[in-house]
Amino acid sequence: MASPRRAPKVTTREKPNGKYEAILRAAIKVFARGGFFNSKVADVAKEAGVADGTVYLYFKNKDDILVSIFNHVTEEALSRGRARIARVEDPVEKLKRIVHAHLNLYGRDRDLAVVFQVELRSSTKFMEQFSATKVTEYLDMIRGVIEEGQEKGVFRENLNTKIAAKVLFGALDEMVTNWVLSRKRYSLITTAEPVIDIFLNGIHSNPTK
Repeated sequence: MASPRRAPKVTTREKPNGKYEAILRAAIKVFARGGFFNSKVADVAKEAGVADGTVYLYFKNKDDILVSIFNHVTEEALSRGRARIARVEDPVEKLKRIVHAHLNLYGRDRDLAVVFQVELRSSTKFMEQFSATKVTEYLDMIRGVIEEGQEKGVFRENLNTKIAAKVLFGALDEMVTNWVLSRKRYSLITTAEPVIDIFLNGIHSNPTK
């Protein structure tokens, strides 16, 4: 009998009965509450209500699960972000929607936030191997909105859009990290308006409206 680890990996189009997503959700919960390094594939299988071998039908190992969580969630975030700004004309409103969507994503799921802000970054193997493609796509989405604003005269023409996109993303990332690590309990979305205000108006005493 072949080892479960050698079973062919199921592709995105071959995810019957929602087991792929169920395993990912279970893994997010297990990794967030027990830590990635302390968790086992068997723990994920138990939480998902499937046999250990079933997990190996979809993922090569525990590291593959972690990478898949990142890719799956980031793809979803990109899809939702693009949909939220697709029918909006105002670049400022588009940026606001991106900010709210980002903070809402993590604010409604603390386990997911813990995995993204803590567990993923504590995995040296993940940081060395994972492709930054999805992050680049996310930054390009923000950058595209800023460049659109430049074309419409809403944002400064001499603004470095690549850096500006990273500044906004970095601010959002820090808000989520602080929320996860803080001993205080507050709604993450409350940080949206301050971030938007500082990003759009800066800290000058006479900001450009």
